[in-house]
Amino acid sequence: MSIELTAGQKRKIRKTKYKEKFEAYLRDYKNVMIIGVDNVGSNQLQKIRSALRGKAVMIMGKNTLMRKLIRDNVEGNPKLEKLLDFVVGNMGFIFTNQDMAPIRNVVTEFKVPAGAKSGTLAPTDVFVPAGPTGLDPGQTAFFQALNIGTKIARGSIEIINEVHLIKKGDKVTSSAVALLNKLDIKPFFYGVVVNGIYEDGSVYPVSVLDITPADILKKFFAGVSKLTALSLTVGWPSQLTIGVYFASAFKKLLAIALATQYSFKQSEDFAKKAASAPKAAAPAAGGADKKDDKKGGKKEDAKKKEEEKPAEEEEGDVGGVGGLFD
Repeated sequence: MSIELTAGQKRKIRKTKYKEKFEAYLRDYKNVMIIGVDNVGSNQLQKIRSALRGKAVMIMGKNTLMRKLIRDNVEGNPKLEKLLDFVVGNMGFIFTNQDMAPIRNVVTEFKVPAGAKSGTLAPTDVFVPAGPTGLDPGQTAFFQALNIGTKIARGSIEIINEVHLIKKGDKVTSSAVALLNKLDIKPFFYGVVVNGIYEDGSVYPVSVLDITPADILKKFFAGVSKLTALSLTVGWPSQLTIGVYFASAFKKLLAIALATQYSFKQSEDFAKKAASAPKAAAPAAGGADKKDDKKGGKKEDAKKKEEEKPAEEEEGDVGGVGGLFD
């Protein structure tokens, strides 16, 4: 003989099962993803659960019940108290022990287009494109009421310029909803939103999941560069500056070796290069000397001619004077 349970007994059994499951998740998983599920349907949530199978578990429930269960387990694990601040609004938890970034990608992948609803806050900007609307000219007054420039083309209303109908964060008006419905535009995409990350007692924003190993290395080497510069400025030897000091000392030794023609093993290659450099430049220098000699020779010939000209004139003058007295 089967005993039919009352509604209260069924509710109590459901609460007991939910409590056992929730407490097991708090105990067995170290990483928790806090999600918001505004405007998300049950079909979407079911698809996400299927995609997370074997990687993570999702649990939803009444906020009052989740807060009570978290408080009951804070005594055994004080770190869980940080989760209480996130139990606000239409939300849920995803528990996992794996890397959180791939889990976040799976969760946010499932989005569905949705029409605008009057009075809700717009999650994104909404633009109405320019072009034909397919509406008859009798509805021109509706566009004029919204200050949208139109014209009649081929028997239908055509929007002249793109219109920024709704700004992100603004309340959606009933007139904007009516226009979007007439144009059959579904401007928004709704899906699960990740609001925060809890990892073994530490809570941080979801933007941390976007940091890649390359970003970490870039930050690390930037810090190393600054520390190296600081050590060199104050003259503090360290593992970061020892290479710079060795390089500086080698340059000084090399300069002394080349100046004194003293060689050691590491300076031989530099000495050969230094010795071959003047030889390569010698022909050019010799050619320059020859040119200078030619120029100098021409100048000397010109000077001789100038000196000879006055002498001839003097002889001529002397001869003329002598003729007068003869």
